[in-house]
Amino acid sequence: MNPMEIKQNAAVSVLLLIFMFFTGGFDIASAAVFTLKNSCSYTIWPGTLSGNGVAILGDGGFALAPGGTIQLPAPAGWSGRFWARTGCNFDDSGNGKCATGDCGGTMKCTGGGVPPVTLVEFTLGSSGNMVKDFYDVSLVDGYNVGLGVQPSGGSGDCKYAGCVADVNGNCPKELQVVGEDGGVVMACKSACAAFDRPEYCCTGQYSTASTCSPTQYSQIFKAACPAAYSYAYDDATSTFTCTGSDYLITFCPTS
Repeated sequence: MNPMEIKQNAAVSVLLLIFMFFTGGFDIASAAVFTLKNSCSYTIWPGTLSGNGVAILGDGGFALAPGGTIQLPAPAGWSGRFWARTGCNFDDSGNGKCATGDCGGTMKCTGGGVPPVTLVEFTLGSSGNMVKDFYDVSLVDGYNVGLGVQPSGGSGDCKYAGCVADVNGNCPKELQVVGEDGGVVMACKSACAAFDRPEYCCTGQYSTASTCSPTQYSQIFKAACPAAYSYAYDDATSTFTCTGSDYLITFCPTS
């Protein structure tokens, strides 16, 4: 092979490598895409938080109008959570507060949402299609809006997870968070947040799966939303897996 042919082949190889990188031809470029959809009748401000300190999605938070969607690609191995903030009012600098799910008075969250808040949590596989994703919808920190997760394009169990029911409408009075007018129930506290007792928080002598059992309050959440965490050790019916999937996350889903 003459020098000119060597140069030409090298150039082709470089172009091929560039093409594979940008089109996902390498396994290291594989990622899940989260599509967040607002099916609520009002604007929400989704918050995002990375659980492993990398890849902050959507700058940590943003506004999403009724009917709006946004796609957030995530790298393999990403871990974190999403939630809805409601009743927010931010100035031009992104400072303000939300009636529920507030994350420190800022549009772009750097910490989690203040309970009560409905969460969706993910841990993505770290080797592309070779490792399962784990996901769940959690009411352990209470409830503010309905939330559902639908996998697509993956393999394995890949079940729908979520809470479609209006928990606020059936929230016991002692757990209710009402608006400033004292009327509308905006969120439903967990029993842990409402009473701060070990048996509700799964702490102290109740800090293991064998000692922390469902309570009358967690059973209300579970009856309303069978496919969501109702208390800390509700793993058996609330954690789901899928491999190589993208995920549609819907706020205020309908049955």
